[in-house]
Amino acid sequence: MASKALVFLLLLLPLALFSVFSGSAEAQGLTVGFYNNTCPDAETIVYNEMSGIIKNAPSLAAALLRMHFHDCFVRGCDASILLNGSEAEKTAFPNLSVRGFGVIDRVKAKLEQACPATVSCADILALAARDAVTLTNGPSWAVPTGRRDGRVSIRDDTNQLPPPNVPSISDLTHTFACKGLSAKDLSDDSLDPAYAAKLRAKCKSDTTLVEMDPGSRSTFDTSYFELVSKRRGLFASDAVLLQDPQTRAYVRGYASGCSSEFFKDFGESMVKMSSIGVLTGTEGEIRKLCSARN
Repeated sequence: MASKALVFLLLLLPLALFSVFSGSAEAQGLTVGFYNNTCPDAETIVYNEMSGIIKNAPSLAAALLRMHFHDCFVRGCDASILLNGSEAEKTAFPNLSVRGFGVIDRVKAKLEQACPATVSCADILALAARDAVTLTNGPSWAVPTGRRDGRVSIRDDTNQLPPPNVPSISDLTHTFACKGLSAKDLSDDSLDPAYAAKLRAKCKSDTTLVEMDPGSRSTFDTSYFELVSKRRGLFASDAVLLQDPQTRAYVRGYASGCSSEFFKDFGESMVKMSSIGVLTGTEGEIRKLCSARN
């Protein structure tokens, strides 16, 4: 899927979100079917829009997952990454390569036509991320909704994102633990030399694009874990997963081809991640335009 590396690894990459999360999504004030009375077709509208978008541009599936991850790890899942501004989060270096803002705007416009000032941009991000996975042959899961949109977006807050260079598994798990996530959700210097040489031959410039997991351009599956287990994962954060017995077991288990277990774990991890620091009730606002405060 522009890859599985894509959805799972490009951002959450090993998705280390396991049982450490303190409390369920419901405990955070979210509930499945939050819009049943106020906008009953909300999730259908999001899915239908996403279906056309992903069909025409499959690589946006990974991009939207990454956007959701970057949003949740900075100030919580409040759609602060969507706000415009000279000092806003989207202007920070880690977010300069984030894509898909137009997708969220398109979905929001459809929802505003059906149910004005009702569905939050933060919920759209969570639903779009789920649908991006489902539409690339990945799992589906019930998304608790009821998030509100934040009013603050500060570029310097992006230092809460995992560092680009991860020296050890303990550093990576610590970063996720600070967000209430753990080691299963998680789930280079050690890159196979022969594979590294092959990549260098292909990547002769910074603008060259190659698949992170060859042969899986538009499908969400477990093959990237097989590459990681063979020391062919492209990211340092992937490589360090093999250093710790617990995360190594997850990688090898998923690499064995048991997609049902991976799909189940992934869905559970996504629910945990999308519940980080949410605003509910009367907190925040429901933006009319995702890129601007009301």
